[in-house]
Amino acid sequence: MKTVYIASPYSNEDSTIVSQNVTTAMNKAEELFNMGFCPFIPLLSHYYETFHFCRSWEDWINYDLTWLSKCDYVLRLPGKSKGADIEVKKAQELNIPVLYNIEDLINYKDD
Repeated sequence: MKTVYIASPYSNEDSTIVSQNVTTAMNKAEELFNMGFCPFIPLLSHYYETFHFCRSWEDWINYDLTWLSKCDYVLRLPGKSKGADIEVKKAQELNIPVLYNIEDLINYKDD
């Protein structure tokens, strides 16, 4: 299975937006999983934090970048995000293809 890192917005002062961001990432992951991909959902760390195992933003971005480096592709979901922008930049440095929708991911061919 090809692995797909899902880079997406997360942080927001409005907890409703945070929940929507997590749900969106999970829905995209389910689509990818159903298509035969192996998605990685970094926003599941939201639930880690819910259990009061709080980490710094720097800890989380380092965690995310470590997992990103092991993935075949990055799917960048829409929305403003400092973290997702850092993830895209890192993927580009590692020559990991960054795609912006599932259709492009499906049609992407390794050269």
